[in-house]
Amino acid sequence: MNVVVVESPAKAKTINKYLGPGYKVLASFGHVRDLPAKDGSVLPDQDFEMSWEVDSASQKRIKDIADAVKGSDGLFLATDPDREGEAISWHVLDLLKKRRVLGDKPVKRVVFNAITKKAVLDAMAAPRDIDAPLVDAYLARRALDYLVGFNLSPVLWRKLPGARSAGRVQSVALRLVCDREAEIERFVSEEYWNISALLGTPRGDQFEARLVSADGKRLQNRSIKTGDDANRLKTLLEGASYVVESVEAKPVKRNPGPPFTTSTLQQAASSNLGFNASRTMQVAQKLYEGVDIGGETVGLITYMRTDGVQMAPEAIDGARRAVQEQFGDRYVPEKPRFYSTKAKNAQEAHEAIRPTDFNRTPEKVRRHLDADQARLYELIWKRGIASQMASAEIERTTVEITADSKGEKAGLRAVGSVIRFDGFLGAYMDQREEGDKGEDDDEDGRLPEINAREKLDKNKVNASQHFTEPPPRYSEASLIKKMEELGIGRPSTYAATLKTLSDREYVTTEKRKLIPQPKGRLVTAFLENFFTKYVEYDFTADLEEKLDRISAGELDWKQVLRDFWQDFFAQIEDTKELRVTNVLDALNEALAPLVFPKREDGSDPRTCQVCGTGKLSLKLGKYGAFVGCSNYPECNFTRQLSQDGAEAEATGLNEPKSLGADPHTGEDLTLRSGRFGPYIQRGEGKDAKRSSLPKGWKPEDIDHEKALALINLPRDIGKHPESGKMISAGLGRYGPFLLHDGTYANLESVEDVFTIGLNRAVTVLAEKQSKGPGGRGRGTPAALKTLGDHPDGGAITVRDGRYGPYVNWGKVNATLPKGKDPQAVTLDEALALIAEKGGKAGSGKAKATKAKAAAGTKKTAAKPKAAAKPKASAKTATKAKKTGT
Repeated sequence: MNVVVVESPAKAKTINKYLGPGYKVLASFGHVRDLPAKDGSVLPDQDFEMSWEVDSASQKRIKDIADAVKGSDGLFLATDPDREGEAISWHVLDLLKKRRVLGDKPVKRVVFNAITKKAVLDAMAAPRDIDAPLVDAYLARRALDYLVGFNLSPVLWRKLPGARSAGRVQSVALRLVCDREAEIERFVSEEYWNISALLGTPRGDQFEARLVSADGKRLQNRSIKTGDDANRLKTLLEGASYVVESVEAKPVKRNPGPPFTTSTLQQAASSNLGFNASRTMQVAQKLYEGVDIGGETVGLITYMRTDGVQMAPEAIDGARRAVQEQFGDRYVPEKPRFYSTKAKNAQEAHEAIRPTDFNRTPEKVRRHLDADQARLYELIWKRGIASQMASAEIERTTVEITADSKGEKAGLRAVGSVIRFDGFLGAYMDQREEGDKGEDDDEDGRLPEINAREKLDKNKVNASQHFTEPPPRYSEASLIKKMEELGIGRPSTYAATLKTLSDREYVTTEKRKLIPQPKGRLVTAFLENFFTKYVEYDFTADLEEKLDRISAGELDWKQVLRDFWQDFFAQIEDTKELRVTNVLDALNEALAPLVFPKREDGSDPRTCQVCGTGKLSLKLGKYGAFVGCSNYPECNFTRQLSQDGAEAEATGLNEPKSLGADPHTGEDLTLRSGRFGPYIQRGEGKDAKRSSLPKGWKPEDIDHEKALALINLPRDIGKHPESGKMISAGLGRYGPFLLHDGTYANLESVEDVFTIGLNRAVTVLAEKQSKGPGGRGRGTPAALKTLGDHPDGGAITVRDGRYGPYVNWGKVNATLPKGKDPQAVTLDEALALIAEKGGKAGSGKAKATKAKAAAGTKKTAAKPKAAAKPKASAKTATKAKKTGT
């Protein structure tokens, strides 16, 4: 018996059927080990020695594989056919060697590009050894990502509070999005005019022609700048006679594009189906691993992480036969079409994404797929079959016309296209991204019969005013396209990179457009000013090329790391002398349109509107950046940093607005603006009660009644008929709620807090109770935030419990100090709280926990001092969470 290791259990089950009883197929469930998310996982001073960690789930899987290998005749490593797949095979083999279960058993690597019986059996018949250069490229990439993330992120935390992390590819992708936003902010719209004439032929047909020359000069796009010029030219055309100078009909052939690569699939799925990159890859993974068709699990597409554009010869033959059957002989080109890859490394350029069998048309398999799978498969099938179809034949007609007004002449042009033979367009037509359209995309209409030298009738002359528009924000599709053009990242990284930007709240998506958030723009501005080289497009692309050359066996991976680390570490060291004032000055300059938006009255946007003499500037607090006055503490004006600067400025009240007195206490109610937005305050001084405006409430709508209701929350509704205890309604960090005897229940809207009655409140609480454990105050609450791993193993999380937010590690729960924002808790603080909690428990185990946690905290705190020494260069000032890209 032979053991075969694949990545997923779905593949294991299918491939076991293909291979029969002589094989046992086991799944690794992806990577079996990784660099632990803590200091010292990569040690530059020990020639980049890497420490790997196997989690508990992978330990069990490796044990199962090892137990099976002990009694086997040999081992086949059949993980995915890319760099990550090669790395997984290498990790599995290395762990098995350490367990000493292999002996002299043969070990072979096999790769198949599709999960079909033929593909799998062909691969098993042609095994090879593990590709060492490909593994080296993986090690280099993994080490680089770790070194950047775990050394650059702490710099951000120290110099730019509120920033989450930085990554080698992530930061450059973020820069693209932020640079586009800055370009939009700098954009100055310009006026221009288009002039056209609606003309008639002698046969009574009408068509439109555009003005292209006047005053003896060619008119370029947007040449007509003013209404006066437009009116003068319009007057000329209205008094002119028209003659056709020439009619040229030119045949044009349009060729199909290649089958999909990873990036082009993600782009097309975004444009055609509205899928984001992550969703596209999830659905494609399922199509690749296989679906049940007639009792048999069949892989429907080839491997979906590839930058190759060529199909295998047998697939080309299958596509040509399918074209003949589906569309007819005329749609089959004389010779097969071959496409050349743009990939810089042939070892990474696998076969393009295509159907495993072109006879499985979308109509035949649709009933076996869910809606998203069916749509994506249809897209892949159509693009694949179109790549082997005949060219579309288009006739493009250009008509040149002269307008003559008493000797003053102008030229007009009409353009039209007619598809004479649709060819591949009969199967697939690209949908272009918004903002990716050519000048003549609206000139594809068909023209009537027009002959040279014939006179034309003028029906109407139109002069339309336009204004230039800023470049569009990136969508996921257009950002992936740009990253591919620049050579940033690789096919397998795009989806993960975009997800990281979203998870870090650096970017949000609205109407499929990527909008950088203030914290994302702050990070980018900081890196552009103080780590310029490492967010440059050319530098990142050059590093990617070096990684490709490593996988081709052309470069030594450790030398690439040495060259990178020498300069990078020096840059990290330089930031130790960097003062926060230097950072703020640079950010004020770089982000002026965001931080200091123009005011409608034309006044200096940096002058404080409250005191009138202070200068506004970015300030850094424990919760991130905000805008404040230089005259603090005499002037305490602050406001949040908002993507919509104008809106943020509007919420900054010049002075407290009086709303009347509280009839119960006699204290004044005032509407004020703070760092975190507008709020209501009752009274003065430290003990004054405050309440932020709920989401959706506008400052201008707040009156005495609303202010009074808000400041007096929580509101007592009445006693519960069963327990006799009070039910109250209020607003919390997670929205409107009911509270009864320590149990919380969510309310649907803010208005419910002020209007809900006793009967409805009892019903809502009963519905909450019927759902069982898991809500706030019952069961184990969901984690609000994961901080990282404890030195003794296990995740440390922040949760919200019955008595408020707390830190959790295993069975240890430590309540946060009163007033501490759970989202602002650091790993250091959590370790200290856990250690303190362990001490109070008094048991030997708890004391050991305290000692170990304290040791980890002490070790962490000591890092900044040691970081100046070369020996400590691989370690960071804080235990960090792995950054992902």
